[in-house]
Amino acid sequence: MGAWDLLLSGLVILLGLCGVLFPGMPGSWLVWAGVLWWALKDDPRPLAWAVLVGATVVLLLSLAVRWALPSRRRLRADDATRRLTLYGGAGAVLGFVLIPVVGAVPGFMGGIYLAERLRLGRHGEAVAAMRTALRSGGYGVLTEFFACLLITGAWLGAVLAG
Repeated sequence: MGAWDLLLSGLVILLGLCGVLFPGMPGSWLVWAGVLWWALKDDPRPLAWAVLVGATVVLLLSLAVRWALPSRRRLRADDATRRLTLYGGAGAVLGFVLIPVVGAVPGFMGGIYLAERLRLGRHGEAVAAMRTALRSGGYGVLTEFFACLLITGAWLGAVLAG
């Protein structure tokens, strides 16, 4: 696989990660499509196909978990929600890197807490606002973003493994 194909595949995956956080794009499907494109363009290697199968399983499991969550609605696309998702997404990525894999969950919640703390100023009010944001669709975003981070991490590991 050429460097340009690899770069384009990575850009599609990055666009998918952004699409999970901001409505308007099918984010998780773009991440999966980037992995599919990489697996098809790469020489027929078992590692590429294993990553594709794993990505498919993780994506389907995240769909099932999101379907089972009590609130299936997406967050509204206003300025406050964009700020919350931006802080939550940055926290999830930072947590995913600092504490591999499991750090994405507390990072996402910490990012939302930080956004609410900056907006409201008090700890108690920020915690209550964070809980409300998570109950009103934040858990679904967290589930989808965590699955996409897992898929991206597996893809990146396979690419670096060669």
